[in-house]
Amino acid sequence: MSPFLAVAIYLILWWLSFFALLPVGAQSHHEADEEVVPGAERGAPRVHNLRQKALWAAAIAAVLWLGVFWAVKVDLFGMRAP
Repeated sequence: MSPFLAVAIYLILWWLSFFALLPVGAQSHHEADEEVVPGAERGAPRVHNLRQKALWAAAIAAVLWLGVFWAVKVDLFGMRAP
């Protein structure tokens, strides 16, 4: 696997895991029955925890990337020419 392909696969896996983690633990002002400041979206999350979710996404992407790297290394799907 070339270094460019390895980085590209990791970035794709990171974005997929990050977007999958975005709704985890999110609670809006509406769901919490709180007053909303005028001009604020009532469906916006109270606390977003983006830094923590980005770090979790990095860890998940690293584990998934290792799985992809292993599958390519052992030619799990028989994609190499004989």
